[in-house]
Amino acid sequence: MTQEPTPSLSHVRSDGSAHMVDVSTKAETSREATAEASLKTTPEVLALIATQGMPKGDALAVARIAGIMGAKKTSELIPLCHPLPISKVVIDFDLSSTDSVRIIATVKTRGVTGVEMEALTAVSTAALALYDMIKAVDKHAVITDMRVLAKSGGKSGSWDITPELRPNPEGELRA
Repeated sequence: MTQEPTPSLSHVRSDGSAHMVDVSTKAETSREATAEASLKTTPEVLALIATQGMPKGDALAVARIAGIMGAKKTSELIPLCHPLPISKVVIDFDLSSTDSVRIIATVKTRGVTGVEMEALTAVSTAALALYDMIKAVDKHAVITDMRVLAKSGGKSGSWDITPELRPNPEGELRA
């Protein structure tokens, strides 16, 4: 039985220590990534969120700003991420479920490396802010299902696992 060679990890040197990858020779391209996360809560809390009835105020507005801030701070939070010139961050919320808020972030840049980590940081920061806004009325809320939905640009090309659920450029859900 022949074994496939193990791909080398670009963030690990031959001695096993981590390092920041040199991207100085990579081509600058337009890049975009979309990620999602969910915050599971009760139907009563979802109704309060939808009507801006939370004790702390408009939970979605606070979570949206937190998500944008999170995307912009990714390289300060994730040790080996490169600082990127973020050109756009869109944070959307889907309240159509009876037991959760779906948080979707799309991040765009023109640069030499992708924005998947920025999109993931955006949804996680938005989810944490939303949790903070609702914890007074639901101490058992759970953040789940964080993942990258799509990416485009760069050498590895584009992929999209759920095109029908990605936000459009105006920031509104298609689904």
